[in-house]
Amino acid sequence: MCALFGWLDYKHIVPYKVLKKLTQALANAAEERGTDAAGISYIKEGRVTIYKRPKPAHKIRFNAPNGTTAIMGHTRLTTQGNQKFNQNNHPFPGHADKDFAFAHNGVLYNDAELRKANNLPATNIETDSYVAVQLIEQQKKLDFDSLKNMAETVQGNFTFTVLDEENSLYIIKGINPMCLLHFEVLGIYIYASTESIMKNALKKVGMNNIPYTKIETVHGDIIRIDSSGIITRSEFEGKEDFRYTSFMRYYDDWEDNYYTQHEQLLLEMCNCYGVDEDDVMLLLDYGYDASEIEDMLIDYNLIHDTVKAIKNEGYDDFLMEV
Repeated sequence: MCALFGWLDYKHIVPYKVLKKLTQALANAAEERGTDAAGISYIKEGRVTIYKRPKPAHKIRFNAPNGTTAIMGHTRLTTQGNQKFNQNNHPFPGHADKDFAFAHNGVLYNDAELRKANNLPATNIETDSYVAVQLIEQQKKLDFDSLKNMAETVQGNFTFTVLDEENSLYIIKGINPMCLLHFEVLGIYIYASTESIMKNALKKVGMNNIPYTKIETVHGDIIRIDSSGIITRSEFEGKEDFRYTSFMRYYDDWEDNYYTQHEQLLLEMCNCYGVDEDDVMLLLDYGYDASEIEDMLIDYNLIHDTVKAIKNEGYDDFLMEV
C-alpha cells in the first residue's frame, strides 16, 4: 500500500517555514505505508511541478518555493513498476484541458485490459496507476465527469488525488482510507491517508492543539477544493472489490513486519543516546509505540523520568506534571 498527503493554504497566513515543515512532517509520517519512493507536486509560476525520488521520504528534502499554496504528496510501497526507474513513482504528470498531477493509493488490476480496449498510447511508465491518468487525458477534460468516468472504469482498490494548474485539489475517495481536516482559523486544509499519519505530522509541527473540523469522505465521493478554499462535491458509483480483502491481508502482514523492524532498529540505536535497551523494552511493553520512543530519545531527561515513573508506579502522577 501507499500513502497520500498534502495541504491547501487558501488564506495565506501560515508562515512559509511552517508550511515547509508541515510538508516534510507529513511525508516522513507517511513512510508507515511506503518507503520505496516519495514525491510531491506543486504549482510554480502557473506550471505543475513534480519532485520525486526512489528513496524513503526522510532521506529527501522537500523544498517547494515560498509562495506555494498547495502540496500534493505520495509515499510508495512498490507493487508494479520498479521504483528505481523514477518515471514509475508518484505523482504523475497529466494534461487534459489543463495540466495536472496525479497520485494513487491502492492497486488497479485491469490496467492492461484498459490500455488495449481504449487504444491508449504506449508509455514507458510501468505502474498500474498511470492508466487512470491516461483515461482522464483521453477525455480531454479534467472535471467531475471525467473523474467519475475514470473511477467507474478502473478496477481495484483506490483513493486518488489530483492537483491542477489552478491550485485546485481533487480527492476521489474509493475504498482506501482518507483523513481530511479543515483548520478554518488558519485557512488551510490538510489531508493524509490515515489518522495516524495526520496525528504524527501535526504533533511534529506543533499544530496538534489547533481547532479543526474533520471533513467526512466516503466511498464514492469526488471532492474539489479550489484555491479559495471552497469545497464542491460530486460522486461516482463505488464498487466493492473482491480482491481487496486478500490484498489488505498482505498489507497488514507487511505493516506488522515494518513495526517489528522499526522496534528492532530502535533497540539497536538507543545506546547511542545513552539509553538502555531494557528501558526501551519497558516503554514498548507499557504501550508506547516505536515512533513515540524515537522522539523521546532526543530528550534524555524525559525518557529517564518516564521510565523512573513507570518503575515507581507513579506514572499517573507524572502525566499530571508533564
